[in-house]
Amino acid sequence: MPPNHPHANSLDLSLVIPAYNEVDSLAILHDKITAVLEKLSVRWEVIYIDDGSTDGTLDVLHTLRAEDQHVVVAAQRRNFGKSLALTVGFALAQGKQLITMDADLQDEPAEIPRLIAKLDEGYDVVVGWKKHRQDPLSKTIPSKIANSTTAWATGLRIHDMNSGLKAYRAECVRRIQVYGDLHRYIPVIAHYNGFRVTEIPVQHHPRQYGSSKYGPGRLLRGGFDLLTVVFLHNYRYRPLHLFGGTGFVLAFTGFLINLYLTFEWFRGNRPLSERPLLTLGVLLMVVGFQLLTMGLLAELLVSYIQRNEDPLRTTATVWAKQTAAAQTQIEQHPGKTAQ
Repeated sequence: MPPNHPHANSLDLSLVIPAYNEVDSLAILHDKITAVLEKLSVRWEVIYIDDGSTDGTLDVLHTLRAEDQHVVVAAQRRNFGKSLALTVGFALAQGKQLITMDADLQDEPAEIPRLIAKLDEGYDVVVGWKKHRQDPLSKTIPSKIANSTTAWATGLRIHDMNSGLKAYRAECVRRIQVYGDLHRYIPVIAHYNGFRVTEIPVQHHPRQYGSSKYGPGRLLRGGFDLLTVVFLHNYRYRPLHLFGGTGFVLAFTGFLINLYLTFEWFRGNRPLSERPLLTLGVLLMVVGFQLLTMGLLAELLVSYIQRNEDPLRTTATVWAKQTAAAQTQIEQHPGKTAQ
């Protein structure tokens, strides 16, 4: 959520729920959420983000919005992915505290008060640890490998980094921009930015409707995303420490090879044109200089673009109540907005 959001923190709690082809579960989920939140003395909203669904999910969300004034609906124009859906939800959120959960009924809304209580203890991010996860081994084993690798690489000891059930202070998510599949590493990014991160065990239910949206390639993509997060943390402001060192070693090795070949040529040995080693030396020097100038620029460019891009303007259509407050919000975010 941008720091200059016109109504930032005007509510106590915002739930941010991305949904992709979850037509059968949304009404049940919303009833459970409402039953929990109505017992709390908080001002709240539920923000649903349709991530380009093709099964009627958006129609169900419009029905919920018509029946409940607490509901805000945003629809991405195609399936941009969960990270961007969450970014849209964070930008719309007006609560002092935010909770994210999945729309597939596997997360338990009754855990919301416990997450809030943990934030009230002074933490900035609370991760819901699915200690007794109700998923097949094809999901739990790769998840354990990924979580162990993440803990080793980042120093943040969280058992369930990819849990959809998390709680945040608003000021935390305002400072975090995610893209690609980096949403699973929001706790790591928050930790790197000095926020306090913890976890609590939460209930987890088997999937009742639909199917998982993640395939076997998720583990590999997660590895690349982890590399990106660690890389940006360690080298974002000193990129030459990595690429400069690697490039220097390669270029210097190529220089030594070419220097050796030059001495051999002066001594009257075989002509340089007959020495295949010359190609290797030149290649190492070229690759070394390329690493110095190209590798990091791509990541820095992506990071810069994401910091300056307004997801409400570029990827989503938003529906909300046309109150004076909502109208002011729309005027501040003049992307495509519908009533």
